[in-house]
Amino acid sequence: QVQLVESGGGLVQAGGSLRLSCAASRRTFSNYAMGWFRQAPGKEREFVAAVNWSGGSTRYAESVKGRFTISRDNAKNTLYLQMNSLEPEDTAVYYCAARTQSNVSPRENDYTYWGQGTQVTVSS
Repeated sequence: QVQLVESGGGLVQAGGSLRLSCAASRRTFSNYAMGWFRQAPGKEREFVAAVNWSGGSTRYAESVKGRFTISRDNAKNTLYLQMNSLEPEDTAVYYCAARTQSNVSPRENDYTYWGQGTQVTVSS
C-alpha cells in the first residue's frame, strides 16, 4: 500500500507559477512510475504528466508541454510538478498517482494508488 499526499495548490493569477508536491509513504517509492492527473469542474480526469522510476523519462500532455515540468526526488520520496505560465484553463483538482511498474504511462487505468488531490485555481 502506498499513501500519497499532495500539497502546494492554491489561487494564482494567469501567467503565474505554482509548484505541487506529492509525498509518498513508502521507502520503495523509487520502484514506482508516477503521474499527475487533473480534473476540472464538469470534466473527466485527464493526464497531465508522468515520470519513470529514475526521473530519466518523462511524458506530458500537449496542453502543458513547455509550461509544466515533472520531477522526483527518490531520496525524499517526493514527486513534483512545476507549473509556469498558468492559464485559467489549468484550473482543476490535481492528483498524483503511482503505478507498480517503473515505466511511464499516460493511462489512468495503469495507476494503482491515488492521492486526495489539491485544488489549483487560476484567475484571469
